[in-house]
Amino acid sequence: MKYTTRQITEGEDEVIVQYRNMTPEVQRIISLLNREQTKLTGWREKDLTVIESNEILYIESVDGKTFAYTEQDVLKLDYQLSQLEQILKTINFFRCSKSVILNIDKVKSLKSLPSNRIDATMCNGEHIMIARTYASDFRKRLRGGGEHA
Repeated sequence: MKYTTRQITEGEDEVIVQYRNMTPEVQRIISLLNREQTKLTGWREKDLTVIESNEILYIESVDGKTFAYTEQDVLKLDYQLSQLEQILKTINFFRCSKSVILNIDKVKSLKSLPSNRIDATMCNGEHIMIARTYASDFRKRLRGGGEHA
């Protein structure tokens, strides 16, 4: 695929995608361009805080409460995991177990484990297990197939 970049000194930034056929590669590029930074609100102790989705490493539900984990912080969210799946479906988040949604962009490395599970090492060194029931869809997603979370 050929591409051209050009810096401009005035006017609005613009991206033009020209394609002969809608291939998976072109679809990924368009999907990337359509992504918005989603903002969520969460509680840090008694303070309500706004967090950008790109700061989140993963989201976990524990004892009916939902938490967003960043590299430096943990925020309590007033959402259920199923609601967050819908909110973050156009962004690179993936439901990897019954209780965890991870940010694929924050995964540093992957290791296959017995029983078809995957150990995802996050950019902060933390390990998240991708359950065997989600592993196949995760592999498809990494290959560019499958639906966004």
